[in-house]
Parts: sequence; C-alpha cells; structure tokens
Amino acid sequence: MDNLGISIVTIVIIAANGIISFKGFDDRGFFEKFKFNVGSIRRGEQIRMLSSGFLHADMTHLFFNMFTLYFFADFVVARLGSLHFLIIYFASLIFGNLLSLYFHKDEYWYSAIGASGAVTGILYSAILLEPGMSLYMYFIPIPIPGYMFGIGYLLYSIYGMKKSIGNIGHDAHFGGAIGGYVITLILYPSIFETNLGYVGLLAIPIIILFVLHKTGKLN
Repeated sequence: MDNLGISIVTIVIIAANGIISFKGFDDRGFFEKFKFNVGSIRRGEQIRMLSSGFLHADMTHLFFNMFTLYFFADFVVARLGSLHFLIIYFASLIFGNLLSLYFHKDEYWYSAIGASGAVTGILYSAILLEPGMSLYMYFIPIPIPGYMFGIGYLLYSIYGMKKSIGNIGHDAHFGGAIGGYVITLILYPSIFETNLGYVGLLAIPIIILFVLHKTGKLN
C-alpha cells in the first residue's frame, strides 16, 4: 500500500490517544473512572463506552495500536474523506465495546481498555476498500492479500474468544471489524458493484461468529 502521508485527522486521533493514555498512566483514579467496566456501564456510566477507547495499559499497548492506525488511517481518509473516517473510527469503537458488553454482560467485574476496536474497524474498512492490498507480517516473508489477512484475523479472534487466549479483548476487535465493515458499506455502497465477491468473503467470519453464538458453541 502506498504511503499517502499523514492527515490532520489522523494526527488528532493519535494525539488524543497519547494525551489521554498518558494521563491514565499517571493518574490511577482517572484510569479507573473512564475504563470499560461492565458493572459501571450497567449502572449508567455510558461515557466509558467511548472513553475506554482512548486509554491504554502501557506504552507498548499504545504504540502498537497507533502504529497500526498510522498505516491504515490515511488510506481510508484518502478514499472516503476525514468526516467518514471519523464516523467509521468512532462507530467501530462503539461496536467493539457493544460486543464486549453483550458477551460479558453478566460479568460485572469485566474491564477493558484500548483503541483496538476502533483501529480494527479502520483496518477492515481499508481492506474492504482495497481487498487486494499487500500486507506483511513479521513472521511471514511474503505479502498477504488484504482480504486473506482480514478473514484470517477475524477467524483467529473467534478462536481467541472461544479459548480466552491471553489478556486480549478479542470480542472488541471483532466488534470493531463489524463496525468498520458495516459503516464502510453504508458510506460507500458502490463497493457492492466493484468488490461484491470480496464483500461476501469478508462477511464469512461474521456469519461464523453468529452461527457459533446461536448454536451455543462459542463458549
């Protein structure tokens, strides 16, 4: 994927994540007040659905999320514009947290933080806009077509949700991807004409998750 430079809107989002995350690093009360927590959200603290997406556990967590965003944000901005980028970003953040809330609604202690849902939504949006883009992984020396990466990533997220792998919000990642997928199709419906086959392929993991959940095989 060509380096399109970095737009003002991307700089603002990265800066907001950095500023709020650093505040959370130094102020535990602030961190606890605005992180995603099922019990607090169910008591009416809905702001956590948004604010938690700007908090991170540490510098490594912040860096990897912002590094990924840097690589894909401006592709989406260039294709859809800054306003639509922001709509996809925040919708994906909310979709990710809604899916987490749905799957953990009875776990009042469950907490999470990070921009991963929003970032995954932007990643999935970019892949939907350009399914054939080449992506590289550190441990794979050959380029991977974007659509294959997107499908594989979500299938791994399903596996991670099923097996509770690591201290990772796989459901937030998945929900963010759904947000990026759905909102991009709404904002850019011509994709149905230009990339209909890829639209179907990228929907496969979403359908699998739905079926697993309905049949009680997700847990």
